[in-house]
This record gives sequence, C-alpha cells and structure tokens, in this order.
Amino acid sequence: MTKKLETKLEIKSWDEQPYREFPDGSKFTRAEVVLAGDETGLESAHFDALMYYRPDGTSAYVSLLELTGAIDGREGTVVLRGEGSYDGTTAKSKSTVVHGTGDLADLKMTVDSASTHDDYPFMPLTLKYE
Repeated sequence: MTKKLETKLEIKSWDEQPYREFPDGSKFTRAEVVLAGDETGLESAHFDALMYYRPDGTSAYVSLLELTGAIDGREGTVVLRGEGSYDGTTAKSKSTVVHGTGDLADLKMTVDSASTHDDYPFMPLTLKYE
C-alpha cells in the first residue's frame, strides 16, 4: 500500500552560481541548497541542481536530493534523482530513489514538489512511498 507524507522543509541556505552565461541572457547555474529537518522525522536534506535559464527567466533543471532521518519510523538516508522546471511562477519537480541506506535501503519512493516564491523560506515536498 502506498503511503503519503506532505511536509515543508525550511531552506537554511541557497547558493546558486552561474557557470556559463550567454549574450541572450540565458545561462547555466549550479545550486547547492541546505534544508532543515521537520517534525515528521526528517533530520536534514541537501538539494543540488544544475539549471538552465532561458532568456525569459524560465528554466529546466536536474537534481539530486538527499533526505536523512526517519520516514514512517524507519531510519536512514535516501538519495533521489529528479527533473524539474520553473515557468516564471512555480518550480515543479519529480524525483525517484536511486539509493537508500539503513532501514530506508529498500524504500520505493517518489518525491514531488511545487513551490512558488510565496512558499519561501520553505520547500514543500510530497513523499509517496511503500
């Protein structure tokens, strides 16, 4: 049976730096984001992304998300690979597990996020797992 957990992790730091910029305003950036734990049992999270911004400010990105702590009473760490986009208003992403440790080693999970500037300093996440 699939379970669902909705949470908002607090963004503690967001370091995003361009590493290639073009005359039309488009650019490639790398973001390193540190997230605090929450009351659900997640202790910490780290989000790393490579992003491509179009001249209009919209973007596409790929990411790795590491979640550490307890999920449904099971302790460990999961690493998820994701893809996302930003349409100028909302950043949306979907991630799937690529590795787990401890009691989370065999966890099957997806994580969805849809976030606007109004959510800051939080990143909403919906975990679906079995």
